[in-house]
Amino acid sequence: MAGQKADALPYRPCVGVMLINAEGRIFAGQRRDSATAAWQMPQGGIDEGEKPRRAALRELWEETGVTADLAEFVAKSDGWVTYDLPPELVGRVWGGKYRGQRQRWFLFRFTGRDDQIDIATEHPEFSRWRWIGADEMIAEIVPFKRAVYEQVVAEFRPWLS
Repeated sequence: MAGQKADALPYRPCVGVMLINAEGRIFAGQRRDSATAAWQMPQGGIDEGEKPRRAALRELWEETGVTADLAEFVAKSDGWVTYDLPPELVGRVWGGKYRGQRQRWFLFRFTGRDDQIDIATEHPEFSRWRWIGADEMIAEIVPFKRAVYEQVVAEFRPWLS
């Protein structure tokens, strides 16, 4: 898709979830749909009329099996952050309706046990998961999302190990 046409597309409204354990390490899931070892935090679209915090808890549950009673709210990002898809993906994902995503990020502390995380969900996003440090999370994300992850990590750094 030509750059001009992509620039005319809107951003998809989305939430991201940084889930940390008691040690301040971050949940990272390896994407099932990637040919490379792409790791990321849970994220997803906001449904029509849905509040962002509610969307964050829904996405967390849909992607990790973590229920709201096991996720203690800690913080949310001050504002929205955006990223553009690489040109080769514009027109191929989300029905070609979006140029990238506009995200509101939420930080939750996981209060459960690791065996309560279940990525074998109805529509699995991840093939495996692990707890990692902030710098490793930034290094493991796909390059076109790296600036977003750097911003989110910087904002939530006081709570991270």
